[in-house]
Amino acid sequence: MTDIATTTAPIYLPLTAADRCDRCGAAAKVRAVLPKGGELLFCRHHFNEHEARLVELSATVVEAEGELV
Repeated sequence: MTDIATTTAPIYLPLTAADRCDRCGAAAKVRAVLPKGGELLFCRHHFNEHEARLVELSATVVEAEGELV
């Protein structure tokens, strides 16, 4: 018997007006999903500020329009 692992692409729910930046509480425009689990929501200003670190962490970043950054 062989074990076959299947993976599916994660489903990212669209950001809504209720989603707020984890840093300042402004409307969230970017969702950063961390590879070890968890996610962070950022306004555009705070995403720009933390973008380099998110890249270092290999975070998957999704903009409010649903396009990968």
